[in-house]
This record gives sequence, structure tokens and C-alpha cells, in this order.
Amino acid sequence: MTTRNIVAGLLLAGFALGAGAAELKIGFVNTARLFEESPQARAAQQALETEFMPRQRELANQQKALQEKQEKLKRDAAVMAEAERTRSERELREGERDLARRFNELQEDANLRRNEELGKVQRSLLQEVQTYARANGYTLVVGDGVLFAAESVDVTAQVIAALKARTPAAPAAATPKN
Repeated sequence: MTTRNIVAGLLLAGFALGAGAAELKIGFVNTARLFEESPQARAAQQALETEFMPRQRELANQQKALQEKQEKLKRDAAVMAEAERTRSERELREGERDLARRFNELQEDANLRRNEELGKVQRSLLQEVQTYARANGYTLVVGDGVLFAAESVDVTAQVIAALKARTPAAPAAATPKN
């Protein structure tokens, strides 16, 4: 048992004892599903894709150009002058190093932005769960670290519905041109 589960169990016991005759209302939120289905998470994912798609296309084009150079070198190596072949091989190696460096930079930038967006979405979803819990009289709403939750206490669908109700409908995404 993890420390988080032990603390959750102690909290539940404390609430049950402290609540006495008062009704204890407990809910559960499936955070993975909340992230998957919330409009905020989908919007963040779409924004990241839009932000990084041009660089991904550029790298794909660079990779394709390098493959074409490699095929040309392989095909024409036997008839090339040694100096020309050496120069072509060096250009190919430099291009491969540049592509690898640019790919690594893209990965790092994308990871940083993904983490930023994830943090924003997490804060927004936490706030929505808290708002929903207060508005509906929940004493306790739990999420991660739950080993079992009956469907009767799962409020994920209701929170997602509340999120969708507060989020204006996004216009249909335009298909990007290649």
C-alpha cells in the first residue's frame, strides 16, 4: 500500500468519525479519462500539434532530401571523381548530424511545451472538480491512487459534462495544407 492510499484511508475514516450523523458524500474522478475527454485537454493537444507541425514537416523534408542525396551518392559513386565523392559523403554526414540535432531540439521544445500545457490543463481540471464537488455537496472527491471505486461514486462523466458546458464549441479545424 502506498503512502497516498494510507492517507486517503485515514482521511476517509476521519471524515466518517467526524461526520457523525451527517451524511458523507464521496465521489471519485477518473483522472485519466478526464484528461482524455476534457475539451481543455483536447484543445491543448490540438494547439501543440498546430505549433509543432511546421517544424515536423520541415524535418521530414530535410530527411527526404538526405535520403535522395544518399541514393544519388550510392548510385553514382562508381563514376564520381574521388574528390567529388568525398565532398558528397562529407555533406551527407553533416546533413545527418544537423538533422539529428534539429530533431533533438524539436523533441526538447515539444516536451517543454507539453509539460507547460499539461500543467495548465491540470490546474483547470482540478479547479473544475473542486467547483463541481462544492456545488453538489460532496464531502470528499478522490482521484489517483484509488484501487477501487464503484460506479455509483464515479463523477467523472458529470465533471466532463460540466467542462463541456462551460467550454464554447470550437470551430471546425481547418485542414492544414502540405
